[in-house]
Amino acid sequence: MHPKDRSPLFLIAAMALLLGTSAAVPFVSQAADDFDTDEKINIRVYDQVHDSVVNITTVVVDYDLFFSPYASESTGSGIILDEDGHILTNHHVVANASRLEVTLSDNSKWTADLVGSDATTDLAVIQIDHAAVNRLSPIEFGNSSDIKVGQKVLAIGNPFGLEQTLTTGIISSIRRYLKINNIEMDYVIQTDAAINPGNSGGPLLDSGGRMIGINTAIFTPSGGNVGIGFAIPVDTAKSVVKELLARGYVAYPWLGIEMQTVIPEYAKALKLPVKEGVLIGRMARNGPGDQAGLHGGSVRVIVGNTRLIIGGDIIVGVDGKPTASRDDLNRYLRTKRPGDTLTLSIVRDGEKHQVDVHLGERPRD
Repeated sequence: MHPKDRSPLFLIAAMALLLGTSAAVPFVSQAADDFDTDEKINIRVYDQVHDSVVNITTVVVDYDLFFSPYASESTGSGIILDEDGHILTNHHVVANASRLEVTLSDNSKWTADLVGSDATTDLAVIQIDHAAVNRLSPIEFGNSSDIKVGQKVLAIGNPFGLEQTLTTGIISSIRRYLKINNIEMDYVIQTDAAINPGNSGGPLLDSGGRMIGINTAIFTPSGGNVGIGFAIPVDTAKSVVKELLARGYVAYPWLGIEMQTVIPEYAKALKLPVKEGVLIGRMARNGPGDQAGLHGGSVRVIVGNTRLIIGGDIIVGVDGKPTASRDDLNRYLRTKRPGDTLTLSIVRDGEKHQVDVHLGERPRD
């Protein structure tokens, strides 16, 4: 660097180093007008939303190899829903916790109680004593129905326990269907905004500071962020939160049958009358399918590496629409409520029939 190009700040730092002193280098603030448009959005959204994001610490009792109990601690993020102290987070953040502690943006700490939780969508609601808190900052809800791939998004959370961290990125994809462990969701948001352990339960935001998703998981071969994160759409969260606040759990529709997808290889090997559809295996006694007169399978066979139960009805359509797989049928079921009626198109002994089934409520574990 040429001496004429050296700033006063550089010279002060150099003199301090040469003199061996601990003189602090003065911080030179940047004028607001010097920030570009993208930086201004980041700053504005963080200022607008960070008070709505909390840190959640959970204590879970585990057991060692000698079955002696010990307490393990983990952290996640949460989102303030209202001034009554309700906080939205992930089910996996609070699952099996014996104690919940919430840290607000002012660093005050509050004990929380579980209001309700839903493993299927990986969402949970907890509550702190709102009467003891001077002020809570509920987040503003957006919509996930009109989001676009390429749209700017921001995430605020507590990765690795580092509180109130902002990361930015774009919507990389909108996955029509995603299954991770026991979580099954439709229209999941994929983003390259950095999401790491501890970000779970924090908000994914649009450039207006509105929540469009709840960060839930990452795809990673190494355990760290590789630019593939997933968020639950806020439109899904709206309906789930409503049920959790009302009853503490989400009521899902239930057919009471075990289902296996028919693929052409199975159909050919077993000489089935259809090339695709859903095999009915075992059925719950007196469940909705049993009461409607559906027939379950009775013969166990192995095709390749797959064990199947055959001899029962094959579902090929629902409410007049073709059904090619178990996932198709499950996705359609998620649009229904317990008590609704479905008309199933089935093939039995080579003949097609229509059967009306009144959906029950899926048993809770």
